[in-house]
Amino acid sequence: MNQAKRKNKKSKSVYAPGPDQGAIGSHTLAIIVKNEPGVLARVIGLFTGRGYNIDSLTVAETDHEEGMSRITIVSSGTPEVIEQIKESLRQLVPVKRVRDLTTFGPHIERELALIKVAGTGEKRIESLRLADVFRARPVDSTLESFVFELTGTTEKIDAFIDLMKPLGLVDVSRTGVVAISRGSTTHDEVAD
Repeated sequence: MNQAKRKNKKSKSVYAPGPDQGAIGSHTLAIIVKNEPGVLARVIGLFTGRGYNIDSLTVAETDHEEGMSRITIVSSGTPEVIEQIKESLRQLVPVKRVRDLTTFGPHIERELALIKVAGTGEKRIESLRLADVFRARPVDSTLESFVFELTGTTEKIDAFIDLMKPLGLVDVSRTGVVAISRGSTTHDEVAD
């Protein structure tokens, strides 16, 4: 191929959307799986093997009698990439259901964070005042520090952390996003 043809040919990157692809968006996926050894590793392996990023990951057993767990993954990509992820997940044997809550309908997302702030004097007073505004609850206190518990959207937690940085932010521990669809239907009552 000569130089002129190469310059005129549009190249498509596997890492970024091309001109015909949709914009990159964040999607929250709720995955119901059989709770057995190695399931989480297989789900994560699917993401890493294809170069997909996981922004947030939570997993817990939801039905002990049936042996079912719920994995909530927040991932970003073009609509085509998200569809590829969902289709690949559906093909894994222990996966019972994959739901993209972002497109499924109204849903609720929350995250829990523990935020440690060290400071004295005015900084200590200001951190308590801001915690009250954000409805962050002090769960531990010493003469030099506080540990605040905050539940809310990822954006709310990010905003609180940003405000705590100049006041003596020491450490942050976050759970990752958990999400559930709104309304009276369960994950088994409505098909994607």
